[in-house]
Amino acid sequence: MEYARLGSSGLKVSRVCLGMMSYGAMDREWHLAQDAAEPIVRRAVEAGVTFFDTADMYSDGVSEQITGRLLAKLFAHRDDFVLATKLYFPTGSGPNDSGLSRKHVLASIDASLKRLGTDYVDLYQIHRWDFETPIEETMAAMHDVVRAGKARYIGASSMYAWQFAKAQYTAQAAGWTRFVSMQNHYNLVYREEEREMIPLCLDQGVGVIPWSPLARGLLAGTRERNGERHTVRSGSDPLADDMYDDADFDVVDVVRAIAAERGLPPAQIALAWLLGRPAVSAPIVGATQLRHVDDAVAAAELILSDEEAARLQTPYRPHPILGHA
Repeated sequence: MEYARLGSSGLKVSRVCLGMMSYGAMDREWHLAQDAAEPIVRRAVEAGVTFFDTADMYSDGVSEQITGRLLAKLFAHRDDFVLATKLYFPTGSGPNDSGLSRKHVLASIDASLKRLGTDYVDLYQIHRWDFETPIEETMAAMHDVVRAGKARYIGASSMYAWQFAKAQYTAQAAGWTRFVSMQNHYNLVYREEEREMIPLCLDQGVGVIPWSPLARGLLAGTRERNGERHTVRSGSDPLADDMYDDADFDVVDVVRAIAAERGLPPAQIALAWLLGRPAVSAPIVGATQLRHVDDAVAAAELILSDEEAARLQTPYRPHPILGHA
């Protein structure tokens, strides 16, 4: 496993981040309970993965609980891994149980730390942009979380580039902590982030940690152009049907062709392409089978030729903005 700095920060992360959303309360057909998740997380740890991402709203907090228990069991020391979580989405029914208000930020970090069973997270991220809270209030609260020692760094997730720039400028002007990472929707069939967000991150030294690097399994071959589904998740994931359509299979076909030429699974080709993109520190890969981990780890060592990269990129078609909601 190779390791890279998260943007221009001093924090080093494994080139593969294991997304922990798949482990939870079995409220979705493809979720895994802790016992089923442990061999998969163990395989990742044995392969050198040290970067793990979750969120307070995944399975109503159960994902954080499982993440904390497994990492405490699989690592000898807390400083041996990088732990990231997120806030914004509702975690209760009250009027202050969501968003990025000072009240919710300070309550959420304490609740997450309790579920995770740790004194601090390495990366605390805002999950989405809050149109109802002044960004000054949010950035001041996030800065206080860092000053209190409850988070080492802060990051953001899907939003418009102007919003991210506004947040960074607000923090810099006040002398507060700035975001070191952007967790955005970015993969071979959704490259709209290359227009503004990726150039902004490159200019500002922000590390990119894409979510859905395999387009919810589309790039791994979990579904067909004719509507056929090959996995439990692909057969019960209406969001994927809303985000991607038949035209995206033009990209999938090239991924499959290059994979066949290489004698490799399509997932490795798609992840290798993303790992080679400017600003990308570590894709966040979900895994519900051991081979998912193996593919991600192998992709971190796979180098595509310029000709292969060009073939992969040629069929791309523009999309409407996806993933900011």
